[in-house]
Amino acid sequence: MRVIGLISGTSVDGIDAALVDVGGQGYELSLSLLDGLTWPYPTELQQQILALCAGEAVDLETLARLDDAVAHTFVDAAQALMAQAGPAELVASHGQTVFHRPVGRPALSHQGPVQLGYTLQLGRGAVLAQRLGLPVVSDFRQADIEAGGEGAPLAPVLDLCLLSHPTEHRCVQNLGGIGNVAYLPPWHRRGSPPKVLGWDTGPANSLIDIAIYTLSEGSLTYDEDGAWAAQGTPCLALVNDWLEHPYFVQPPPKSTGRELFGWEFFQRCHQEAQRQGLSVVDILATLTEFTAASVAREYRTFLPTLPDRVLVSGGGSHNPVLMARLQAHLPDLPVQPTDAVGLSASYKEAIAFAVLGYWQRQGFAGNLPAVTGASGPVVLGRLSPPAGTL
Repeated sequence: MRVIGLISGTSVDGIDAALVDVGGQGYELSLSLLDGLTWPYPTELQQQILALCAGEAVDLETLARLDDAVAHTFVDAAQALMAQAGPAELVASHGQTVFHRPVGRPALSHQGPVQLGYTLQLGRGAVLAQRLGLPVVSDFRQADIEAGGEGAPLAPVLDLCLLSHPTEHRCVQNLGGIGNVAYLPPWHRRGSPPKVLGWDTGPANSLIDIAIYTLSEGSLTYDEDGAWAAQGTPCLALVNDWLEHPYFVQPPPKSTGRELFGWEFFQRCHQEAQRQGLSVVDILATLTEFTAASVAREYRTFLPTLPDRVLVSGGGSHNPVLMARLQAHLPDLPVQPTDAVGLSASYKEAIAFAVLGYWQRQGFAGNLPAVTGASGPVVLGRLSPPAGTL
């Protein structure tokens, strides 16, 4: 089946679209990436999404319009991919996360602590189905949350199927806006799979992107090739202070987002950096060091043993300074992009949701309860059938 996977991550830097040819049953997948692209958001829409993620209040009509605008941009991404790579039979769209509250985080309620998590993705699947004339699977996180899980991370199941090794313990580390890890014990990719561990490790590009946008006065949206960080010197005292955040002692399963490691956290970091007299490039170097150090600390704190290899995906895999600092914190392990073992680092997350959409049509459970904390396996996603075109 030819399936398009679509996702825009917490960096809000564009929509990753991957067309894959997927077959097989359950974990015994056959899969090939046919083509992929990253479709940019219109600047105004991107700024509206970022403002909403930063906590800006909007009325319900504005939120509804934003939801539709995101959906139409996802349509544009899917159409552009099909124009260059041919038709698809199914679309699986994660949408754009704008709010994520994990299980048990307190809410302002007279009814006591929240027992279920909450997550919100914009870009409703029904709009995609109408305009594309294709079945669309979306709303992937809700079923896991209703089963008591975090609804995240969901990509480790793809890592299990495609990146497990017969003899190696592997960590697959995604460095999107937020970092997440899958810990894969050795597996021959047949028979019963081993128990996979996985969780969000904390910030990846979220703080770096906010910093570069703020410190460049809006002229840049990310630190290309780590160029600013490469010119600076990290302040290790600040890195060690930021690592005292309660999230880093919370045991998995756990997930997070810009609600913790976004604008408010950056403002604190920026103020403390200014008091230390750091230059703008020193601030970028310090945030980059913090990201790498937090990943390594999560491994040493929560993994049963360090892996034999670390495979990295997401935008951070293209940042040579961040990759070098991660390697420095894990000196005895190879740290490589997933491309080194045949899986696109740029499109891995989009491929993951294409697989989850394929599994939804099979009625196959796509979550890993040991990763998300759900009470059991559940089928993920909701189907929107095609209803003609607009």
